[in-house]
Amino acid sequence: MKSLHPPAMTISRRLAQAITAASPENLPGARATGQRLLMDVTGICIAARSEPYVKAAMAALEQDGPCTVIGSAQTFGVEAASFVNGIAAHGEDFDDTYEGGPVHAGAVVVPALLAAAQRHQLSGTDLLRGMAVGVEVMCRLCAVAPTKVHKAGFHPTAIFGVMGAVAGLGAGMRLTEDQLVDAFGLAGSMASGIIEYLADGSWTKRMHPGWAAQSAYRAVRLAQAGFKGPATVFEGTHGLFHGFANTSDGNFEAMLSGMGKEWIWTSIAFKPYACGTMAHPYIDCARSLRREGLDPAQIAQIECETAEGIVHRLWEPLALKQSPPNAYAAKFSIPYAVAAGLLLDNAGLGEYSEAVVQRADLRALAARVRYVVDPANPYPKQFTGHVRVTLLDGSVMEARQGFFKGGADHPLSDADLQAKFFANCLHGQVKSAQAQAMLTMLQQLFDAPVVDVSLLAATPA
Repeated sequence: MKSLHPPAMTISRRLAQAITAASPENLPGARATGQRLLMDVTGICIAARSEPYVKAAMAALEQDGPCTVIGSAQTFGVEAASFVNGIAAHGEDFDDTYEGGPVHAGAVVVPALLAAAQRHQLSGTDLLRGMAVGVEVMCRLCAVAPTKVHKAGFHPTAIFGVMGAVAGLGAGMRLTEDQLVDAFGLAGSMASGIIEYLADGSWTKRMHPGWAAQSAYRAVRLAQAGFKGPATVFEGTHGLFHGFANTSDGNFEAMLSGMGKEWIWTSIAFKPYACGTMAHPYIDCARSLRREGLDPAQIAQIECETAEGIVHRLWEPLALKQSPPNAYAAKFSIPYAVAAGLLLDNAGLGEYSEAVVQRADLRALAARVRYVVDPANPYPKQFTGHVRVTLLDGSVMEARQGFFKGGADHPLSDADLQAKFFANCLHGQVKSAQAQAMLTMLQQLFDAPVVDVSLLAATPA
């Protein structure tokens, strides 16, 4: 028997209403952004396909199904394929980011939707709609309580990722408003992801997007079957932000304002460097000083102004960041990033290999890098860099950058992203002809009556 009372207008219901009414696939820029996102995620997955963490994830799974694991001939069910592809997409920290977060939306939303599209025979239009909504919601969640999820010890991509993927799957699979409300409620109990990987460069951060992607699909399927979740999952006394941001004062209007009418997902940023997002402007500053003729042998010390909000992840403990224990830990070290920019003039996959990270000259230079907190730094709304080098003779060289290269105001071009895609495919030992065939397929995918990405299964490396 139906209730005589209308449903309460909770945050999840307002969000669900906006999602079910939206048609983002028809908006200017949607197709281009979606194609760039598919290309970037696919290339990174191929680059990572032979890495030990991807092999370990695949070996741990027992779930047959029709869904493609990018770069592998093996297929899995939706959850398992989402899990592996999410891990591969984020494993090298080379994936897209959102400057107001940061969160890595593509590594969660794309794997979840590609697998669900194969399992449920969604169209290319459904895929694009789901990608737009999923990335949009994940990015908008960052406005509710900026920086607080990280400060509480959690990874925003993991926490917001499961909600974004629910939104994307709900949009692509055409869930009803009530089903979406339940799916959000259920997903709140599936959100997880602590940032203790910072202590030793272990692999759990790599796992977070895959876990969020598979959890979102399970929440959606449970909701479709009638399983109930709390409608106040976002704002409730024991809700998502209470649990993961230690706050009950979130600015939900900042998230909901314009939802379904105004779209920010087309502003997502694509990375030129294979490391933590906030390190990028520092790398650019270091490379700029190198171009000015800075001789690394003459460096006495290096000081960088930084935002307080990133100190606990990319600067401290300073001794650990100056001498990262392994290549993955180096991806979250600004001292190493500055040293790589100065000595290697790049910070791609090769510069974050184990052999390079252990080089004595890089480690010696990283040991000279220190920081001071700039209380006026605009993080997280803007990512900035600063490198001030004092030379042995007492002279000073200095560089500043007030933006993230690859971001909305300084985007990578289509040619840049295609070059990155082909370089990632080469790194993953995929021949150029097959890489080109993959790219052509991805560029046409939104026109497909039924999504088929089996071509993304590459030959053995």
